[in-house]
Amino acid sequence: MSDRNKPIIGITLGDFNGIGPEVILKTFSDNRMMEFCTPVLYGSSKIINYHRKILNLGNFTFAQSRAIDRIQLNTFNIVNIWEDDPMVQLGVSNETGGKYAFLSIQAAVNDLKEKKIDALVTAPINKKNIHSENFQFAGHTGYLAQQAGTENYCMMMCSNEMRVGLVTEHIPVSEIAQHITKEKILKKLQILKKSLTEDFGIDKPKIAVLGLNPHAGDDGLVGKEEIDIIRPALAETKGKNIFALGPYPADGFFGSASYKKFDAILAMYHDQGLVPFKALCFDSGVNYTAGLPFVRTSPDHGVGYDIAGKNIAREDSFRSAVYLAVDILRNRSEYGERTSNPLKKAELAKEGH
Repeated sequence: MSDRNKPIIGITLGDFNGIGPEVILKTFSDNRMMEFCTPVLYGSSKIINYHRKILNLGNFTFAQSRAIDRIQLNTFNIVNIWEDDPMVQLGVSNETGGKYAFLSIQAAVNDLKEKKIDALVTAPINKKNIHSENFQFAGHTGYLAQQAGTENYCMMMCSNEMRVGLVTEHIPVSEIAQHITKEKILKKLQILKKSLTEDFGIDKPKIAVLGLNPHAGDDGLVGKEEIDIIRPALAETKGKNIFALGPYPADGFFGSASYKKFDAILAMYHDQGLVPFKALCFDSGVNYTAGLPFVRTSPDHGVGYDIAGKNIAREDSFRSAVYLAVDILRNRSEYGERTSNPLKKAELAKEGH
């Protein structure tokens, strides 16, 4: 985090035919947001003006520039990264929306890597229309990991009620089992523990691990991954100072509200973790990429073509994504200060941090 009083938060435009610009504008229409950060949107003032008129937000003001070093602090900024005037077609998935969504991401990530912004909040993209020679990923997470030069990351859904990490992400259901390995589970648990400690300020996090099969395999009657892979992985956590318990049957775990007893949950696959998360936390949930050297968050919803331009999209999740980015920056800074103290550093080393 920089030495500025407030962090500079980069914002990507997302697919401008969807609800991304709407939730961005609604979030920062509240000037109190500037008390926490200086937001910088990478995109086009023409696109924002179009959406501002649709939403009847005539009082929304912003500063615009052509580079991050010319922004104004304590106000909403737009860095214009293209000159042309692409057509907005609300509710339509097309190559134009994907093309400019990528240009926004590319420009923001470049500044993020060069530490010209302190964190990144990404608006929703369409994973199909953004796909190109430059973006051959199933979403933001893979691209950001590539740009960070790491394979050690974990997609993590966060809210005040729960945090859910995933072993596997955007892969076909038919391929999930072959991607579940002891090594991958251990790696995700290590990332989760480190993130919970450094990013969320939890000194001794408690993590629940879900089973892969119904009833967590029922002692091998409904599948053997729990016996052959998940339990051996959990057995090894004891030597790595990771407090992880399981494997738990997913349905009973969420149905009985057992998630309230843990600091985070590691799910084996996408829908196993995200269906209950979104059912319980959809309006305030945030997608966070744990394990990266920089901070990136996003709302937990998609492009919302069906409601684009109707002025009914809720900005709660996007606002929460901004708050979480600021909180993580603060927690990382405080953790760094604590670990720079020789006595505290020795104490944390004994605890396995």
